[in-house]
Amino acid sequence: MTEQIPVPDSPSTPATPPPPPQHWFADVLASDGGVVRLRPVTPEDGERLQEFHAALSDRTRYLRYFGPYPRISPKDLYRTTHVDYHDRVGLVVELGEQIIAVGRYELLDRTGPRAAEVAFVVADGHQGRGLGSILLEHLAGAAAENKIETFVAEVLAENTVMVTVFREAGYQVERARDGSVLHLEFAIDPTEALVSVRDSRERASEARSVGNLLAPGSVAVIGATPAAGRVGGVVLANLLSGVFQGPVYPVNPTRKFVRGVRAYATVREIPDEVDLAVVAVPAAAIDSVLDDCMAKGVKGLVVLTAGFGETGPEGLAAERDLVAAARVHGMRVVGPSALGIANTDPAVSLNATLAPVLPARGRIGFFCQSGPLGAAILGEAAARNLGLSTFVSAGNRADVSGNDLLQYWDTAPDTDVILLYLESFGNPRKFSRIARRVARTKPIVAVSSGRQAGHSQPPRDMDRSIVRDLFAQAGIVQVDSISELFDCAALLGYQPLPRGSRLAVISNSTALSWLAVDAARGEGLDAAEPVNLGPQATPGAYLDAVVAALRSDEIDSVIVVFAPPVPLPMAGFADAIRAAAAAVPEADKPILTTFIAEQGIPNLLAVRGQGGMAVHGSIPSYPDPERAARALARVRRYAEWRDKPVSAVVRPDGIDTERARGLVAKWMGDSGGRWLTDLEAAELLTCYGIQVVEFREVRDAEEAVAAAEELGYPVAAKATGEMWRRRPDLIGVRLDLWRPEAVRQAYTDLVEICGDPVLHIQKMATKGVGCILRVQDDPSFGSVIEFGLSGTIIEMLGDRAYRALPLTSDEAAALIDAPRAAPLLSGTPASPRVDKAALAELAQRISALFDDLPEMRELSFDPVLASPTSAEILYARGRVGPEPSRFDSGPRRLA
Repeated sequence: MTEQIPVPDSPSTPATPPPPPQHWFADVLASDGGVVRLRPVTPEDGERLQEFHAALSDRTRYLRYFGPYPRISPKDLYRTTHVDYHDRVGLVVELGEQIIAVGRYELLDRTGPRAAEVAFVVADGHQGRGLGSILLEHLAGAAAENKIETFVAEVLAENTVMVTVFREAGYQVERARDGSVLHLEFAIDPTEALVSVRDSRERASEARSVGNLLAPGSVAVIGATPAAGRVGGVVLANLLSGVFQGPVYPVNPTRKFVRGVRAYATVREIPDEVDLAVVAVPAAAIDSVLDDCMAKGVKGLVVLTAGFGETGPEGLAAERDLVAAARVHGMRVVGPSALGIANTDPAVSLNATLAPVLPARGRIGFFCQSGPLGAAILGEAAARNLGLSTFVSAGNRADVSGNDLLQYWDTAPDTDVILLYLESFGNPRKFSRIARRVARTKPIVAVSSGRQAGHSQPPRDMDRSIVRDLFAQAGIVQVDSISELFDCAALLGYQPLPRGSRLAVISNSTALSWLAVDAARGEGLDAAEPVNLGPQATPGAYLDAVVAALRSDEIDSVIVVFAPPVPLPMAGFADAIRAAAAAVPEADKPILTTFIAEQGIPNLLAVRGQGGMAVHGSIPSYPDPERAARALARVRRYAEWRDKPVSAVVRPDGIDTERARGLVAKWMGDSGGRWLTDLEAAELLTCYGIQVVEFREVRDAEEAVAAAEELGYPVAAKATGEMWRRRPDLIGVRLDLWRPEAVRQAYTDLVEICGDPVLHIQKMATKGVGCILRVQDDPSFGSVIEFGLSGTIIEMLGDRAYRALPLTSDEAAALIDAPRAAPLLSGTPASPRVDKAALAELAQRISALFDDLPEMRELSFDPVLASPTSAEILYARGRVGPEPSRFDSGPRRLA
């Protein structure tokens, strides 16, 4: 590609460039799962850019520059490194101290939409890693910030790799050919196709990154020791006893052998490649270990060492430095303060953990943070005969997080069920986005014990409600304890999903069978009267009853309870239930069991022998029928969510985004944000087809009368202060004013009460049910919309429903039906059904507003009067402020 190079003193080439935008610095995963650092180019890059250019092959230079171009000229180098980060932008990709890719765009001097020419080149040794796509994404993000709408590229027709990068990026590319050169042009607006391509690439690279950690070819244990009671000794013993399929290298500066295996003083001295390093040295020694790993080219670190972020600000700073240094050199980090990672695949057999017990091979993936808790959970899984495919305890979760594992398990063929124990959310908006997709094919069961890292106070009730609703929105099966986690896992991992809520309870105990029925009905299941076999029931009676239930078209699932009247062997009854399941394999209905007062029955009634499980799989057994019913009800709700078709985010008609952005930019000004006035809020909302009931702001009694005449009687007079509007006694409001004299008197009364001459005169709205719609920045989940009925009692009860934005059409409708008091909207003997569709559309318009305007911090409609024909907003309050970190939008990056 040829370029016109201006002289260094050209006005478009700043002698002293501005500082580079800090939010353009990013750690990004290449397509092979390795980490690279992307950042803006600076004048200090001149020498390294010359080295980068000189190392390119003749073929690569020809394809990029349309000719030999063996050395960058001083003019070109100056222009490349001195940019304004606005009309001319340059980005470099680094690995360690080496530049491995360069990209740039430059504004074109032409009429029409602002357009820029874009180009990039990748070092020969790093081609095929997706770096061109990464540069294109980030250059487009920078261009969009600078109001550039179109990219133009000139590419040699024989440069098929570069043509493919543009073609597969998700843009609508227009082509023109001039001899051997292709002219490409495309708009850089983020279309649905573009976002889909970005997410797909993100998923693939993050899955590959985790896969590299969980299936290493070799492992070094730094801090290995023969002492059984020390961290380095335990993890080494577990690696060796687990029959890891690759070489294990103990690293110990004072020993030549550890546990009979050749040891090395440092990682650098290991003669072969090292894929994974497990670090078990004191925190003070991490820096030297990290230097050795970086020099060796280690691909990943599992840091078991404690003493970092959990210790306070200094430890947190050290933790961040550790991750930053590791990423610069292409490494991912699990930890610090991790329990470790494990992969039960016989081809890998990796047990790089401190856990004394590791469950057998299975199809459940598990992620947690706390090391001690992780060890207890692994022990519980082993005791319940629940097999795991892979396990990660991320400790402080400084780098690798639950989001990464979700991406990995989404495409992992050996994992069917995902278990999460979450103590904090690192990138919750991304978590919600990924979970919604993954849960469509693989169930996710999660315990959430807290909200944010460093959360020193117990979660508030509203926090719990938000987590509950947002997990349900994403299709996550939320549970409250580890026991419930495994109760659901046993059902999801070994039984089919229930196709309906109709339940049969089979038991030999009247009391226990009704206990199960009552528990099931309390959880929303449709439990029929129990089948009571009587205390003398035989295994044959159980077999017949279970077979009948499985063959019945009126039954979707079965709970079997056995309580022996006297001590009896259980094996025959367990065999009978297994035989019944095998006799009707086409039924595809879940079976749950409870064996009372029996310690010998395993948690999974697995059919072993002759190749493994029986046709119907393994049957979970629960300590009591109530736990079985709770697990079944949670799984049924998940099955209902999964059966619903995927709903789309629909933008309502009548939206003027450009006008709204202009208004917000004006109001933001230099203040960094503020509360909008009532008139400003109303003006902004009209851009999204949202109308506040018409009102006028007045400052004396005669203005009030004139406003009433203009609006038309009847009207309401309202004090404007926030404290007056939310009072339940409505002392700051005068309603149903029909005459000028009434308006004058109301104005005088309200000014006397509130002391403020500024009042609102508003048309009377159609009477209806008062509702509240509100959007606030949740510290974990970003913009969260809240809906509920208004009223002091309902507010005190906390009867609110929450959803993450943006809302799909189905989610908007579900939000309106979610509060416990929502049946009032569907009509009662004393009041008609309201227009719920109008409320749902209002929620969708709010969703579009927050999706378009990242500067919107809060918006509240209190109240909205819902009537049979409309949903009318009486009062709207909004706040604009600096855009928070939107790290789940725009180009790919590691959080």
